[in-house]
Amino acid sequence: MIEIAGVGKRFVLHNQGGVVLPVMEGAALRVDGGECVALTGASGAGKSTLMRMIWGNYRCDTGSIRVAGVELCRAEPRAVLDLRRGTLGYVSQFLRVIPRVPTLRIVAEPLLAQGLDEHAALARAGALLTRLNIPAPLWSLSPTTFSGGEQQRVNIARGFIQDWPVMLLDEPTASLDAANRAVVLELILQAKARGAAILGIFHDADARAAVCDREVDVTGFTPAMVTA
Repeated sequence: MIEIAGVGKRFVLHNQGGVVLPVMEGAALRVDGGECVALTGASGAGKSTLMRMIWGNYRCDTGSIRVAGVELCRAEPRAVLDLRRGTLGYVSQFLRVIPRVPTLRIVAEPLLAQGLDEHAALARAGALLTRLNIPAPLWSLSPTTFSGGEQQRVNIARGFIQDWPVMLLDEPTASLDAANRAVVLELILQAKARGAAILGIFHDADARAAVCDREVDVTGFTPAMVTA
C-alpha cells in the first residue's frame, strides 16, 4: 500500500542566499496492508519530512512514492486531494480547526464529506469521543479551548473515524496519560486487523513494541553533511 524507492529531498534556503540543504537521499521502504511500520531515528533525521512527502505536502526531488498505486512524486494536486478523501488518513501532532466549530462536528467532518447521513456521522463521532474520554458536555464547544491532551484526543478521533486503507500517524500517543494511550493503541491494532497499512512516528518505545511490526531507521537516508 506504501512503496518508496530512491526518494531524495533538498530544501533551498532563499533567505540564506539560495543555499541548498540536502535532507534525504535514497529513502526506501514498503508497508503492506495489515501491518504497522515505525519510522525511527534521532530528531532532525528526516522522519517528519518523509511523512510530509507521503502526505503530499512536500514534493520529492528524486525517486518514487506510491500510495495505493498512486504515484505522488509527480501527481497533480487533484490526485493528491482525491487520495486524501478516500484512501489516505493522517493524524498529526497538532489540531488545526476553524474556531467556533463544535468538537462533535469537527470529528464527524470526514464522514460528512463522504456523504454519510448526518445523524449516523455524529453518532459515530460521539462514540469515538466517549471512547477517548472526552465528556459529552464538551462536544458542543470548540476544541481550541481544550487542554493539549484533550485536543490530541479530538485529533485522534477525527483521524480514526473513517476506515482509511492507509494511515500516517505522527506521535499519536504524545501528550496522553496511560489510560488514553491504551485506547489509542487499541484503535491502531483494530485498524491493522481490518487490513490498514500504517506508517508512524512513535518516540515511545513501549508503544512501538505494542503495535509495530517493523522499524525503519531513517538515519540511513540522511546525507552525511546533515548528520555530521
